[in-house]
This record gives sequence, C-alpha cells and structure tokens, in this order.
Amino acid sequence: QVQLVESGGGSVQPGGSLRLSCAASGSIFRCHTMNWYRQAPGNQRDLVAAITRDGATNYGDSVKGRFTISRDDAKKSVFLQMNSLSPEDTAVYYCSAVIEIHPLRPPANYWGQGIQVTVSS
Repeated sequence: QVQLVESGGGSVQPGGSLRLSCAASGSIFRCHTMNWYRQAPGNQRDLVAAITRDGATNYGDSVKGRFTISRDDAKKSVFLQMNSLSPEDTAVYYCSAVIEIHPLRPPANYWGQGIQVTVSS
C-alpha cells in the first residue's frame, strides 16, 4: 500500500543545517498537498511547512526564514531544508501528504513514521 518514508535526519550543532527527504511509494495517482510536522516529547504535533501541487507554501511562525519546503512530483517526494538550526528545533519530524490513489476516488491523508532531528552542542 501507500507508504511515506522520511530520511536525512540526525544530529547537528546549533547553527547547522539538515535536509530531510520524504518519498511516497505504492499505488499513487497523484500527490496533492505535502507537509512536514514535528513533535517534541510532551508537546503536540505542530505544522512546520506545507506545499501545494502549484508550489504555494506555508510555514510555521518559528521556522519562517530558516526552513524551505520543496517537492519533486516525478520522484513523489517532498523535502525540507533546515538552516540556522537551534535546540528548539529538536523533535521528531513527520512527513504527511494528501494522496490520490485513483482519479475517481477522493484523496486521503497519509503519514510517515517520523525521523529524529537533534540540535545540540
């Protein structure tokens, strides 16, 4: 079935950068809006960034100017370039996407399993 798999996480020092990738696979006709969320221990899951099929983007207030979301529809992938990272960015980052399996069926939302990003000195 449809899967979303994140990669590119890990540990980085404050001020550093990481690039997260998320690839969708399975029976997919089209990926619609694709998103990155994050969740720190004890906190709720918050939207980091979103991108529509037309390339319109939306960012959480805390990451504006530092993070950039992009997509590659040929690869069915979404990316998150994270710059100027701080310890407050430490969290599990989740990829999600609204995916259309068949053009005559309504799309549904899918989630990846999450990937750890740790920012520490």
